[in-house]
Amino acid sequence: MAGKTTRVVMPQLGESVHEGTISKWLVKPGDKVVEFEPMLEVDTDKVNAEVPAPVTGILREILAKEGQTVQAGAEIAVVETGDGAAAPAPTPKAEAPKEQGPAAPPAASQPPPPEVGGEEVAPPPAAPAPPRERGGEEAHRYSPGVLMAADDLKVDLSRVSGTGLGGRVTKKDVQDFAARSKAAPAPPAAAPAPVAAPVEGDQVVQLTRVRRLIAENMTRSKQTIPHAWQTQEVDMSGVVASRNANKAAFQKQEGFSLTYLPYVMMAAISALREHPEVNSTFNETELIVHRDINLGVSVGLEDTLLVPVVRKADSLSLAGLARAVNDLATRARGKQLKADELAGGTFTVNNSGTFGTLLSYSVINPGQAGILTMEAIVDRPVAVQGLIGIKPMMYLCFSFDHRVLDGLQAARFLTSCRKWLEAVSLETPVY
Repeated sequence: MAGKTTRVVMPQLGESVHEGTISKWLVKPGDKVVEFEPMLEVDTDKVNAEVPAPVTGILREILAKEGQTVQAGAEIAVVETGDGAAAPAPTPKAEAPKEQGPAAPPAASQPPPPEVGGEEVAPPPAAPAPPRERGGEEAHRYSPGVLMAADDLKVDLSRVSGTGLGGRVTKKDVQDFAARSKAAPAPPAAAPAPVAAPVEGDQVVQLTRVRRLIAENMTRSKQTIPHAWQTQEVDMSGVVASRNANKAAFQKQEGFSLTYLPYVMMAAISALREHPEVNSTFNETELIVHRDINLGVSVGLEDTLLVPVVRKADSLSLAGLARAVNDLATRARGKQLKADELAGGTFTVNNSGTFGTLLSYSVINPGQAGILTMEAIVDRPVAVQGLIGIKPMMYLCFSFDHRVLDGLQAARFLTSCRKWLEAVSLETPVY
């Protein structure tokens, strides 16, 4: 009996996002898809995100190919659920295997079971799957979780023996094989295929939609905003002492590390309250001073830069800011951010010092009056009441829109940030 079909549509990944470009399908026709597990990756004007399957079933047809831009709400795939989803669609190109002995009775192949926490959940009863074959056409399909694990651990799936239903390979099989290979030399195998010589010449890398948008925004920023720049050196002794005193208890309670970034964010928030004109937007004829402080935080990934926004950041404690940043950064790296979480920022803080930089001239996010950058904290000799002492010092760098702020206003803002940081002590509350 044919099962029901579900038409998968392009989701709207943000209030102002009306289309997306399919960058990669994580499954192919005939694969089993599991509700809430990633099905494809989509690029929008603001974010690259994984789109989960809306139902559990068999992917029967892909209606929108990789590289295709699709309007939100348009159909992109067909998934079969119910009785008809018990077996994948037949592969037209597959040829019947040569007989190795008595012919086995025909049986419908069964899709791989979904994986939950590294263990498999048994699928509905069905005819047993045929044994795996080595070489030739692939006799079964691997689940997305198995494929990703094999890619991460650099495991050749043809060498892995499956312990799952019908001899299928599970994620744990891949992990166990990788662990055994690392612990002892692999047994002799057939001679590997010769490695092709590297192709000489330049490499052409196609830009993703997000990368193109970053290029457009940065170009617009430099072409339309008259950038100016200032820096001040900050004695971070109090901040270092506060973090050292609280980091163990914080790690135990929150489950992640307390960094210096929330302290600098809090300093920026305090200075923005004191100098509200910095928390504003210039629109050629008037200055819009924003009531809420929506703080953007730069998150650098391997192939892109995202600036998720902590909304109403001035209502949060140091711990609250740390939680918000940890959540946004974790989901940014996992491609789980929503496009709306990248919009609405009124000021940005950048932590380029985590990579060891000492001075940065950051480009202003269009629509904002400035961006504050914290640099590496370095022990340096400084004069202390006529004597030389070693203190943890850090440069705060401020790029600002000279249409909104003059040098005097910018210096006052930067001074307020520095004074807040230098006033931190062991009594400064984290919660």
